[in-house]
Amino acid sequence: MTAILTRRSSHLLSAPAPTDPEFTYLLGGAATAPDHGSLRPWRWVLLRGDGREALGDCLAAEAPPGHQERTRRKMLRSPLKAVLIFVPRLDHRVQEWEQLAGTSSMVYAMMMLLHARGYGSIWRTGALCRSEGVRELLELSPAERVLGSLDIGTPDERARRLSRRPREDVAAKVSAFPGAAATASKAGDAAGP
Repeated sequence: MTAILTRRSSHLLSAPAPTDPEFTYLLGGAATAPDHGSLRPWRWVLLRGDGREALGDCLAAEAPPGHQERTRRKMLRSPLKAVLIFVPRLDHRVQEWEQLAGTSSMVYAMMMLLHARGYGSIWRTGALCRSEGVRELLELSPAERVLGSLDIGTPDERARRLSRRPREDVAAKVSAFPGAAATASKAGDAAGP
């Protein structure tokens, strides 16, 4: 509960970020998220240094006039940009929406593992997901698509000291199927004290 209530999206990220082997180690844990059929319908592309600059140049080339430099700078906001590629298995009995749900679970688990290790992250989408240039740069196959990216690094000290979020009152989002409560109550009465 503490990890969940203290994790925040971190906008200010600096070095260090996880190394490639450390990212892969954490991913091994995140990959245990619910995934019907254990399909792992995803892959990650890790960009650092020149890779982030190449990504920025690619997106800047497609940006509206006057936004090119800002677009380039956005790709440099963290020491590690991990781009998530969705690789659905369209020939499998597990439907694409369920593969996407499993992929989403894996990303959240990854964010929690990064947080537990002292790293910050923030999920990014936008032009990155729609760019034909990015598809070419990252050598995506026709069946693959960019879902977004995680900016990863070390959060600033202020962000690390944030208190726990208050737990939300979600009672209105939960209901019991009519009759289920009565059935459970009768079963409890039959079992006795």
